[in-house]
Amino acid sequence: MQQLQQLIEAAQDIVILQADNPDGDSLASSLALEQILGDMGKTPHLYCGVDIVAHLKYLPGWDRVRNELPHKFDLAIIVDTSSLKLFEQLAKTNQLAILKSKPVVVLDHHQEVENSLNFARVYLNRPAVATGELIYDLAQELNWPLNQEAKNMIAVSILSDSLGLMTDSTTPHSIRIIADLVEQGVNLPQLEDTRRQMMRKSPELVRYKGELLQRVEYPAGGRLAIVTIPWKEIEQYSPEYNPSVLVLDDMRLTTDVAVALAFKLYANGRITAKIRANYGWPVAAQLAEHFGGGGHPYAAGFKVQDGRTFTELKQAVIDKTAELLDAHQNV
Repeated sequence: MQQLQQLIEAAQDIVILQADNPDGDSLASSLALEQILGDMGKTPHLYCGVDIVAHLKYLPGWDRVRNELPHKFDLAIIVDTSSLKLFEQLAKTNQLAILKSKPVVVLDHHQEVENSLNFARVYLNRPAVATGELIYDLAQELNWPLNQEAKNMIAVSILSDSLGLMTDSTTPHSIRIIADLVEQGVNLPQLEDTRRQMMRKSPELVRYKGELLQRVEYPAGGRLAIVTIPWKEIEQYSPEYNPSVLVLDDMRLTTDVAVALAFKLYANGRITAKIRANYGWPVAAQLAEHFGGGGHPYAAGFKVQDGRTFTELKQAVIDKTAELLDAHQNV
């Protein structure tokens, strides 16, 4: 804690980094930190190697996130990940060496993911439902300023990763923080209304959602729901909305389904998978980790580009999912 405070006090330009798979927690916690550091008299910069996805653009400040590191910075703070694998764009653009040459702080809440950011000066990982919860606790302990926008973003972060305070990792402490934030002026209905307004979809996208749902497969005895999204559709629909997110919740609500999974097939041979598991089947992280990814027990993902065919990978995923579900059922 003391070392973290000293590094921040000594720095002026501070870059806040999200991994190449931004989500509600990573973006909201980055935006909260941006507000905190700005009020401390620092100059914060926001980085993500990929463009912010459309369904997160309801968060004010998303457009300040850049795909390149600033030309000058004194300190880097990585949020919501401990995995170097999730910073492929830094390596591809020859910026990873620049990052390693500076003091680096990691703020993460994932307990079961191995820390491969071993060049970090400070690695702070505490059990929490979201990185926003960790940042709120740090603000209380280190007397960091929390303006209204920072409080809003911390609330969004916690609600995002806890799926509205409904996951196993939600604790009484998580709920107390939300209650404190509401007492301090956070308007949850307003935040939700803004999110819903941004989630409105064009008629074309609604029709495409129907097409995706018709393509869902149910292997592993109907316990797994799979949809496959080819590059042509990624290219066409992603600018408006993430095709995976369009249908995963509907897939999870299918009778007997324990795990829903959306594959994306990219033009360069890369294959990604977004995984969502239903309550009582906390196998998403284990499934993702088996294929080199990670995440939470009920929400995780991975990406593969090792030369195997999609048919081979898909069957391997089906087999591993069935194995994990059988093992969990027999516990």
